[in-house]
Amino acid sequence: MLGTVMALIGGIAGMTGVAIGLLALRSARGAVEDCLDVLGRRCAIDGVVDVKAIRDVAVFRYDALAEMTGRLSFSVAMIDGLGDGIVLTSINGRTETRTYARPVRSGRGLQPLSPEEEQAVRAARLGIGPDVAPQRLRR
Repeated sequence: MLGTVMALIGGIAGMTGVAIGLLALRSARGAVEDCLDVLGRRCAIDGVVDVKAIRDVAVFRYDALAEMTGRLSFSVAMIDGLGDGIVLTSINGRTETRTYARPVRSGRGLQPLSPEEEQAVRAARLGIGPDVAPQRLRR
């Protein structure tokens, strides 16, 4: 009997914690959007910085296919001050090359990004530089 009561209390406490966390997340997202809006308007008024200009670029090179070595495949992230932009990916094989472009909003892909594309976006946002080596991103 005591075990059932404790389990019920624990469940209620857990659900309450989840609800509070979701409300806090919603509030934080709203605050970030408000801040970005104010920042964008302020920069437009002062003419200091164009937050919509591409400013963060990173190239992540890798071997996408076992048949090709030499890190000929790559993902290029081009991001503006708000974290919006694109990731261009080129997968190079022996007989063909495929190129993809994916949009990025607030530092996240609108479509699912490959791990290599995520590394390129992360490196661009961190300002690591144009050519990223895999070991430079590990911490």
